[in-house]
Amino acid sequence: MLDITDDIAEEISFQSFEDDCRLLGSLLNDILLHEVGPDFIHTLDRKRILAQSAMNMRAAGMEDVADNLEKQLMSEFSKMTLDEAFTLARAFSHYLNLMGVAETHHRVSKARSVERLSKSCDDTFEKLIQGGVSPDQLYQTVCEQVVEIVLTAHPTQINRRSLQYKHIRLEHLLEFNERKDLTREDKDMLIDDMVREIAALWETDELRRRKPTPVDEARAGLHIVEQSLWRAVPHYLRRVSNALKKHTGKPLPLTCTPIKFGSWMGGDRDGNPNVTAKVTKDVSLLSQWMAVDMYIREIDNLSFELSMNRCNDKLAALANEILTKEAESNESDERQDKSTERLHRKHQSNHALPIQLPADADLPSCTECNEGQYRVRKIPPRLDRLDSQKNPQAKLDDVVNTLEENRSGSPLASPRLARSGSNLLLSGMPGQQGKMLAELNAPKSSFRKLLEPSRLRPGTAPYRVVLGHVKEKLMKTRRRLELLLEGLSAKFDHPDEIYENADQLLQPLLLCHESLESSGSVALADGRLTDLIRRVSTFGLVLLKLDIRQESGRHTETMDEITKAIEAGSYAEWDEQKRLDFLLKELQNKRPVIPYKFKEACPEVREVLDTFQVAAELGNDKLGSYIISMASNASDVLLIELLQKDTRLAVSEELGKPCPGGPLRVVPLFETVKDLKGAGSVIRQLLSIDWYRDHIIKNHSGTQEVMVGYSDSGKDAGRFTAAWELYKAQEDIVSVCKEFGIKLTLFHGRGGSIGRGGGPTYLAIQSQPPGSVMGTLRSTEQGEMVQAKFGLPQMAVRQLEIYTTAVLLATLRPPLPPRDKRWRDVMEEISTSSCGHYRETVYQDPDFISYFHEATPQSELPFLNIGSRPAKRKQTPGIGNLRAIPWVFAWTQTRFVLPAWLGVGTGLRHACEQGYKDDLCAMYREWPFFQSTLDLIEMVLAKADVQITKYYDEVLVPSERRRVGEALRDEMVRTGNYVLVVSGHERLSENNRSLRRLIESRLPYLNPMNMLQVEILKRLRQDEDNTRLRDALLITINGIAAGMRNTG
Repeated sequence: MLDITDDIAEEISFQSFEDDCRLLGSLLNDILLHEVGPDFIHTLDRKRILAQSAMNMRAAGMEDVADNLEKQLMSEFSKMTLDEAFTLARAFSHYLNLMGVAETHHRVSKARSVERLSKSCDDTFEKLIQGGVSPDQLYQTVCEQVVEIVLTAHPTQINRRSLQYKHIRLEHLLEFNERKDLTREDKDMLIDDMVREIAALWETDELRRRKPTPVDEARAGLHIVEQSLWRAVPHYLRRVSNALKKHTGKPLPLTCTPIKFGSWMGGDRDGNPNVTAKVTKDVSLLSQWMAVDMYIREIDNLSFELSMNRCNDKLAALANEILTKEAESNESDERQDKSTERLHRKHQSNHALPIQLPADADLPSCTECNEGQYRVRKIPPRLDRLDSQKNPQAKLDDVVNTLEENRSGSPLASPRLARSGSNLLLSGMPGQQGKMLAELNAPKSSFRKLLEPSRLRPGTAPYRVVLGHVKEKLMKTRRRLELLLEGLSAKFDHPDEIYENADQLLQPLLLCHESLESSGSVALADGRLTDLIRRVSTFGLVLLKLDIRQESGRHTETMDEITKAIEAGSYAEWDEQKRLDFLLKELQNKRPVIPYKFKEACPEVREVLDTFQVAAELGNDKLGSYIISMASNASDVLLIELLQKDTRLAVSEELGKPCPGGPLRVVPLFETVKDLKGAGSVIRQLLSIDWYRDHIIKNHSGTQEVMVGYSDSGKDAGRFTAAWELYKAQEDIVSVCKEFGIKLTLFHGRGGSIGRGGGPTYLAIQSQPPGSVMGTLRSTEQGEMVQAKFGLPQMAVRQLEIYTTAVLLATLRPPLPPRDKRWRDVMEEISTSSCGHYRETVYQDPDFISYFHEATPQSELPFLNIGSRPAKRKQTPGIGNLRAIPWVFAWTQTRFVLPAWLGVGTGLRHACEQGYKDDLCAMYREWPFFQSTLDLIEMVLAKADVQITKYYDEVLVPSERRRVGEALRDEMVRTGNYVLVVSGHERLSENNRSLRRLIESRLPYLNPMNMLQVEILKRLRQDEDNTRLRDALLITINGIAAGMRNTG
């Protein structure tokens, strides 16, 4: 049912899937029987049976009987009380979610049981070698490949995190239930655990009662990393390495990472006033804090493992250097422990090992990807919520409690880490507060000594000395981040006391690895240590590099205020050439154009400038790229370069040293059809500028990054036209970059649904224009797709492999271009006709907007509280200002799924009438882009339902506007018919029987849920202030989203 079906599921075992659905359904029934009684169970079963019977009659061609059964169902819904409707909606919603749990489990189970999966590294490497690719070329291409997956906070994840965790625990219980060695007692205990989880689901409020903040959204993304990707990445890289060694004779280099991760959570301010400069800085610090915190845990595990004494000379010298500095420090600060032997023992007990066994130290590292625990890391509390002006002591107490908690309450603490002689300086703190923190930092004694490992003998394990030193620096780094999060300034006398970048952390780890290998302990070197090195190489010290995104108009407003302030005129009124002349002149001018402090700036402009200040303070070590949404001109890019240059000069002057890292990559995002058509010209104009080309070569390794947007282009012109314009835009950009000798990275802003550019990852990458994927790719993963693809470690490993092999194939075996120039003419014919019909319907029909609001639950979607940003960029009526997500979400709820297909039927019919039918069939067989476009439309049509959409019209839409719905249904039927003509299929989803069967298995719950939503919407529109009715409606929205396995 997922739009990612082809990515994950080779055919699942439907017998086992249905058995698990029955098991989970029966357990839910038992709970409902206890909670709401037998009468409700009877009502629920009756509704399900009526829906199933109507389905069967319709499948048998008995339309009249099916209509009568569905009318009976609608009649019974209309007579239900609000409480009955509310409880029934909850029950159906949980049934659909539990079916999703079973489906996810069987996808993972099937992938695990297949000896060699298609699209895996092993399978793909072998095929490439057999196809003539040399082992050396394969090895070099994999090692140089750079794919970045960017997690975004787009509001499409409808389930609360509490429910997601419970669903994941149920998936683990289903996995455990497959074991063959379970006793009867084990089985009984397992069922009891499932009952508890399902009971907890029923007792939990499904609805979010407040909107998440951008920081809340960022935390959710960080938890995905901690709970899944952290464990999945080493396992995935082992698969890549093993497959490379098998087929090329060489393993993956230790620090080579074909995939990295980025984020927009806390950085995407396009149309979201809640994302401020402070939020971006805090989220970056929080991400750094979590990275360091997790590395400390890994160092603890590694310290227990590396207990041997044999090492090479380099490591021995480093260990001795650490011990010598330790002795000198103790002589000057404590005047005790002068004996080297006592110092060695002290180091072994206090410095290298934690005071209790780390959580995973007793487990082999290979079990990490299958671990059933779903831990939630404790985030440092935001103490700035306290009123520190009224009660400064309260703020200090919380700082003290936080530090004490992280030191003594954690198995990761080192008692000597923050002795009174520490070089940590707490700037801006009153003397009494500093004294209290100094007392806090004093060494602990008494009971803590009882917890420390016993001193087995004199002497020190060198690996533990080195790792203990690494841990100490990590803990100081973590403490510094905590203080910065609390708004305090934390500086060090010696910068080498903390880690500032990943290379500094990698250095001692690589030395340990080299020592183990040279000492003959290759197996140990290839264990946890290798996994940790690969984690550091992948995640760095930030986990997720944060992109910043802002709309181009905000930058224009900012520069307009600046030029007016310096009496240079109005930037907003200048034409493009005048803007370019001004920007280039100022870019080459060493003095800043922004007035010092610029106190006259309005709040909106001040916020833009503050964002650039944060970017300068963090640099490209901590941040990713700066993305300009709605970019349309070369000046949009140069303006960001100028604001960056000036801000970095100012920040550097304040710091008294160069800004950390380098400037951010500036990435134009082309979204509308008009901007996509001009994308190639904009990039050509940029690369024609000597200053800009030199800047790209000097600061960004000669690589230009360009982002293309799928959501707004689809809403602007329809899915088919958007797909074709995106294809042509990429061809143009590739050609321009090749002409100027500049490398290109294309960043695909794909949504989760087909209507927003979503679909199977492998299919999407394999259907890109030739030359557009040359070993590099960036792509967004949004909302519910993040949880669906990366929520479980095993699923994440599979997805990472799919990204790797799809990009590899697109690089070494690029997709075929259109074989015949005539095919391009056919595409233009379809696109013109399709776009014309789409825009005539959506933008020119005066009744369409009213129909959209009446026939869908669009106006109620904001009450779901699933995102921090507003549903509209501007609070004005019309489809143009509506975000793409609620646009798609609303149509998905009614089973119209209109944005994915509207206009396509008209376009295909026009092409056939022009005599292109044979060309269309050949295009489908031979051209991957055209085939994938039609297959995705076919997939959507299989999930749509003409009859269900009628019920929304009959009950909710006035008779004078029902003609709009009738015309839309005619187009949907027409689209389905012509898709079948071109594909040669006899019925929709004929080439994806797994998807069709999954759809059919949900309909007995999904169809009545839609009918119930219609009834509740009718009542709510007559009683808009009834919060209980609104809650019932939101429950139906949740349930339908679960059944469709998709939102927006």
